Amino acid sequence: MPSTLSAAAGAVVALLFWTVLGLSISRRILPRALALPLAPSLGWAIHSAATLASFLLFGFSAAAAAGIAIVAGVASFASLFQKIDGPDPEGTVPTWAYVAAAILALAPAAAVAPEHLGESVVVASPIYDHAKVAIIDAITRLGLPPANPFFGEFGEAGRLAYYYLWYFSAAQVAALLGLTGWEADIALTWFSAFSSLSLMMGLALCFGRRSAPLWALLFAATGSLRLLLGLLLGPPGLDGLLAHPTGFAGWLYQSAWVPQHLMSASCVVIAVLLMSRLAAQRNASVFIPLVLVVVAGFESSTWIGGVTFLLAAFAAGLVLLIQAPSLERWPLALWLAAAAALSVVLAAPFVLDQVADVAARTSRAPVAIGHFPVLGDWFAEPIRYLLDYPAYWLVLLPVEMPATYVAGVAALATFLASRKLDPQRQRDAIVMAALTVAGLTVSWLMASTLGEINDLALRAVLPAAVILIIFAAAGLSVWIASGARIAAGAAVCGLLLGLPEAVPIIYGNTIERPPQPGRAFAQTPAMWEAVRRHAGPGERVGNNPLFLAEMTPWPVNLSWALLSNRSSCFAGRELTLAYAPLPRGRREEINALFIRVFAGTGSANDVRDLALRFSCRAIVLTAADGAWQRDPFAVSGLYQLVESSPERWRIYRSISAAPAP
Repeated sequence: MPSTLSAAAGAVVALLFWTVLGLSISRRILPRALALPLAPSLGWAIHSAATLASFLLFGFSAAAAAGIAIVAGVASFASLFQKIDGPDPEGTVPTWAYVAAAILALAPAAAVAPEHLGESVVVASPIYDHAKVAIIDAITRLGLPPANPFFGEFGEAGRLAYYYLWYFSAAQVAALLGLTGWEADIALTWFSAFSSLSLMMGLALCFGRRSAPLWALLFAATGSLRLLLGLLLGPPGLDGLLAHPTGFAGWLYQSAWVPQHLMSASCVVIAVLLMSRLAAQRNASVFIPLVLVVVAGFESSTWIGGVTFLLAAFAAGLVLLIQAPSLERWPLALWLAAAAALSVVLAAPFVLDQVADVAARTSRAPVAIGHFPVLGDWFAEPIRYLLDYPAYWLVLLPVEMPATYVAGVAALATFLASRKLDPQRQRDAIVMAALTVAGLTVSWLMASTLGEINDLALRAVLPAAVILIIFAAAGLSVWIASGARIAAGAAVCGLLLGLPEAVPIIYGNTIERPPQPGRAFAQTPAMWEAVRRHAGPGERVGNNPLFLAEMTPWPVNLSWALLSNRSSCFAGRELTLAYAPLPRGRREEINALFIRVFAGTGSANDVRDLALRFSCRAIVLTAADGAWQRDPFAVSGLYQLVESSPERWRIYRSISAAPAP
């Protein structure tokens, strides 16, 4: 099981390294008040995008990663002692705000960490989306380009059908500090939350008053109105009014479930700010960070850094060109076009992988036009279909973001109309408004088609959620200082409405654990350690895809994903659905095959497929599997028993394969 101390050490090292690196760059291109708050996200984006491109060309190793980190760290630290001319800041984010942000960031990180209860080990619900720890382990173990740890045939490494920059950065931390993939995931989850909070506090202070960082933290720590509406209407009434929740939510909820998308949201916010800076200072010191940040956003989330940012960048670029003096429009257009072209070149491996993934899965387009479902059973079709369009803006957004939607939109509109902002902050507000509109519109009218849920809509809202927190906090600080009691009172009321659901979210992340087979899960590290003795780093293992399925809200092969540090020949339906380029029919066929083999109802031909077609070099059979009593591997001439634990597990190795190194 992961060590909390090791994960904390990884988080601290990651924060210090990426902050120093980012600050060495941000202090040259951003106001002093923004340089430090944006430094962690900027440093992560530039370092991760640049090193990934290098390692894809020359190969990944812990020694190479350490060498680059040492050179970058020493050079960045030395540059901090160089004096930068510029005006003193009007205000900086206070130290206590960073401490508070570090504490709040523990909530999503705690959701990824296990909890020991006597002889049991239990986990929180968001761990379901962290089964991608297997990607971190695969990169650390096998290098780049990453092998697909979830599925492979005929002994091939397979192609990972997922955007993996966040996991690559976690793999670097794991390789350099000797952490497990799970420990690195906990560390990066905390870092992603903290860096996002730091960014929001800095930008809120940039537009607001000294109290803005505090309000940014409070607005970030809010949830939806569903809890209050459920108490008011009862569960039947809530289901009648609103469609069942699917994960469309604000910062606090999504920070624990999808830190990779949260990091992408930070990248695209910084990217539009750098576009705004490029309009004023067209030079390499802005251009190169802009390109790398755009690439990092795309390589962390196709939905946010690709689809959403593409629309936002087009709108923001158009506005910047219109506002630019006539003699400067063509030069600015050329700089923006060059940034776009270079970003595409650097992200080309990911673009090609995504295209190949779509082609392998389906003939349909990966994105379709389709409105987001909002209303519940009280509204019959086709009236509900028509009402869903305005209900997205008038019902869903106020319900899911009661603290920031109205206050953030009102404040953003106020700042855009204000004549008190200097030209640079005016441009910043405009490009962030473009990103907000793009994110909300994508979630409203576009849908992803590859999975069973609309991931595009659920994630595209994140940049908008971040920006609405920024401006709600800035606006409230200004309204309080200027004596605008009605506006300030309304914003505080929205904040109070969003706080009740924050309590169960934080409580569920940090303390509450749903019923699960914790004792059986606690015994699996020894089993996977034995598996590693009999399966080489590049070999695939097979186990029941439904093993300990009760650990998570939806069945997922969690024990294998978090603890095995070995690739699977078929990790299960849920994991291959998102991360393996398999057509639906083929995926369901393979899933049924593995389930019946481990249920003890498989045929000799099924076992042969596991050994030869799917190259399962090692097999893990547990006492909880139906095949424990009707063991098809014991009577097969393709496998031999190599180790066992009485009444717990048996490990078989393929006879046709050479012994593991």
